[in-house]
Amino acid sequence: MENILEVLEKIKNDARFRQRVEHIETIDKKKGTYGNLEEITPEIRNFLKVKNIKLYKHQTECIREVRKGKNVIITTPTASGKTLAFNIPVFEALNTGKNHTALYLYPTKALANDQLKKIRQLEKITKIKLYPDIYDGDTPRSRRPIIRNKSRIVISNPYEIHHILSWHYKWDKFFKNLKFIIIDEAHQYRGVFGSNIAMLFRRLKRILNFYDSFPQYIISTATLANSREFGEKLVGEKFEIIKKDYSPSGKKYFMLYNPYFDGAGYYSTHQETKDLFLLMVKNGLKVLCFTVSRKMAELIINWAKSELKNGIEDKITAYRAGYLPEERRQIENNLKTGKIIGLTSTNALEVGIDIGVLDCIIISGYPGTLISTWQQAGRAGRAKKDSLAVLVGFQNPLDQYLIKHPEYIFKTQTENAIIDLKNPYIVSGHIMCASAELPIKFEKDKNLFGKNIVEYAKDFEADKIMEKTSNGWIYIGRQKPSHVVSLENITSDTFKVLNNGKILEIMNKVQAYREAHKGAVLLHRGEKYVVKEMDEEKLLIHLEKSDIDYYTDVLKSVEIQIKKEEKIKKIKDLKLRLGKLKVEENFFGYKIKKYDKVLGTEKLDLPPLEFNTIGLWFNIPEWIKEKVIRKNLDFEGGIHGIEHSLIAMMPLIVMCDRWDIGGVSYSKYPYSNKASVFIYDSYEGGIGLTEKAFYLFPKLIEITSALVRDCKCGSGCPACIYSPKCGNENQPLDKEASKIILDELDNLI
Repeated sequence: MENILEVLEKIKNDARFRQRVEHIETIDKKKGTYGNLEEITPEIRNFLKVKNIKLYKHQTECIREVRKGKNVIITTPTASGKTLAFNIPVFEALNTGKNHTALYLYPTKALANDQLKKIRQLEKITKIKLYPDIYDGDTPRSRRPIIRNKSRIVISNPYEIHHILSWHYKWDKFFKNLKFIIIDEAHQYRGVFGSNIAMLFRRLKRILNFYDSFPQYIISTATLANSREFGEKLVGEKFEIIKKDYSPSGKKYFMLYNPYFDGAGYYSTHQETKDLFLLMVKNGLKVLCFTVSRKMAELIINWAKSELKNGIEDKITAYRAGYLPEERRQIENNLKTGKIIGLTSTNALEVGIDIGVLDCIIISGYPGTLISTWQQAGRAGRAKKDSLAVLVGFQNPLDQYLIKHPEYIFKTQTENAIIDLKNPYIVSGHIMCASAELPIKFEKDKNLFGKNIVEYAKDFEADKIMEKTSNGWIYIGRQKPSHVVSLENITSDTFKVLNNGKILEIMNKVQAYREAHKGAVLLHRGEKYVVKEMDEEKLLIHLEKSDIDYYTDVLKSVEIQIKKEEKIKKIKDLKLRLGKLKVEENFFGYKIKKYDKVLGTEKLDLPPLEFNTIGLWFNIPEWIKEKVIRKNLDFEGGIHGIEHSLIAMMPLIVMCDRWDIGGVSYSKYPYSNKASVFIYDSYEGGIGLTEKAFYLFPKLIEITSALVRDCKCGSGCPACIYSPKCGNENQPLDKEASKIILDELDNLI
C-alpha cells in the first residue's frame, strides 16, 4: 500500500508525468458478503476446510440454481470465484450420479490447462474420482480412446468439438451421460466467431438429443450489458442470471494517462509505457504490462532492461503466444513466486490463468472493450490487497474519448456482445456440417437452424453437396465439412500467405486486398516482407523478405446500393434507416510512404469486392447543410469526418473492432440526390453490429459529438476525424464542419 501511494505521489509531483495524468479514480475497498448452503456433502465440506474457503453469496446462489437443474449464467468480475461456483455443483452431481459426465469448454489451451490443475486438486482433496483430462488437438492418439471411455470430466475447446461431431458415435457413452456443459470465458464468443460458435452449439445439441441427452448449461462470463440475450442466443436455452458480486476487494487506484494531453505528444505511447513500467519496478511494485502486440511486449522489455542494473534487469521478462508451453508455465510460476517482478504481455494473460497477486497493471492502449479493460485491471490487487491500474492512451478516437471522459469507464455498463443467428453464410455452412453428422430433417431441425433450412438444403443439392434420402438430407461432398467451414470466418475463401513455401498466416479476402495486394509491404513478427504475387485462383500470396524502409497504404472507393429498407426510426427531423445493402469496394491503387511523405503511387488491377450486408443510413437535414455552407466550411469534408468518427466510436456500444465496420458518405447520394451517411457490417450477410447500433444510435451520436468537440487539435487529427482505414487518404475532411453537424444531430435526438 505504501509503495503504491509513494508512486502516485511521484507521478503527481514529477514534471515528466504529472501533466499527462488526466484522471485518477479511487475505487473503495469492499468487504465480502458470505452465503450459506443448506446442505454440503462431506467431501465438499472437507475441501472448503482444507483450503480455508468461505463461500461468497453469489457463489452459493449459483450453486443453488444449478442444484435446482437450472441453466445459469454467472457474470461477476475477475477474481470473484466463478470457477468454484460451478465446480462444486458439478462435483456434487457427478458424485451422486455415478455415470454422469461433464464437458468444460475454454477458448484457449492455456485456460484449459489451468482449469485442469484446479479440477485435479478438487478431485484429490474430495477423493471424488472423475479422471478429468484435456481432449484437444495436442492429445496423443493413444490417449484418446482412454479419455472418451474413462474421463467423466473432459476439458476441450470449440475447435475440437467442431471436428469430433462427425464421429460422435465414438463418444456415445460420454454423450448419453452428459449432465453439464460448462462454457467459461464466454464473452470471447462474439461477432463472427461467436455466431459460428452459436451454430456449433446447435449442432452439438442435435447430437446430444439423438442420444436422449439434455444437459444443463453453465456459462461463466465477464460482465456484459446484455448477458441474458447473449447467453440465450449462444446456446438457445433460457438462463438464470447471477450478476451481483459479493467478493471482497482492496482499494484500487485507476489512472488515465494521456501522452497526447496537449494534442501533439512528445513521447510515443510505447515510450511512455516503458517509463511507467520502469517507475513501478524501481519502486518495488510487482507489475504486469499489457501491450497491443507481441512486438511491443518484446521491445518494451528490451528498452527497460537497457536502463536497469543491480540485477533487477534479470527480474523482468516478456510473455506471449509463440513461446513454448513449458517456457510460459515457467514464467507464470516465476511471477507467482516473486522471481519475476515485471512482465510485459499481450492479452494472453488477460483471462483466468493463475499468476498470483500483483500490485500494478499497466494497460498500454485501450484493449478494444470495457470488458477487456476491467479484466486486465482486475489482474492486480484481488481479495483485500490494494492495487494500481494505469490506462495509457494512444492517439486514436476511442482512447482519447475514454481518457477525456472517465465517466464512461467508471459509470457506464459494459458493451453489448453481438451474436447473429441469421447470417446466411454462417448458418448454411453449419447446416452442411450437420448433414454429415446426422441426416437433416426439416421439421425437426428448423428449430435449431431457422426456417430457411429448406432453401439451403436445395441449394446444396443443386451443387451436389447434399442429397435427399428416405431418412433425411445427407452430405455427399468430397471434403470433410468441418475442414471447409471455419469458426473464425464467414466463408472459407481465405488466402494462405507464403514465404519460401512456408505458411506465415491465413487472411480472409477483404484483409488480403487491404494488406497483401501485389507490391504491399507486410509486417509479420517484426519482419518486413514485400508481396510479389497474389494468386487469386489458388488463393495464395507469395512474399519476399526485405529490408526496405517504406510502407504502403491501399486506396479504394466504395459504392453503396440500397437493396431493401427493413426498419425506419423517425427522430424529429432525422430519419434513421436499417436494411440490406449491396457494397462494392474497388481497390484501385496504393501509396508508397516513408513516415508521412508520399514517395509514389502505384495502380492496382483487382476485381471489385462485392458483398451483400446489413447497414444503417441517414440523410443530413437540409437546414444543417445550409448552416455549414453559410460558415464557408466544407460540407463534404464535414460528413466524411462524422462517418469516420461514428465508425471509430461504435466499439464503445457494440463489441467489435473498427475494421468490422465500413462506411461511406455522399454529399449527394446518386439514388436520392441527398446528403447521406452509410455505416455497414464489413461481412457478407451482416453479423448484427449495425443492427444493434441502430437501436443505440442516440448514444452513438452523443459520444461521437463529445469526441470531436473535446479534441484539442486545430483542423482534425487521428484522435478525432482521421481514420487509418480511409481509402481516400482522409480527404476531404473539415473538423469544424463535422463538429457543427454532430452538435446539431445530437440536439435533434
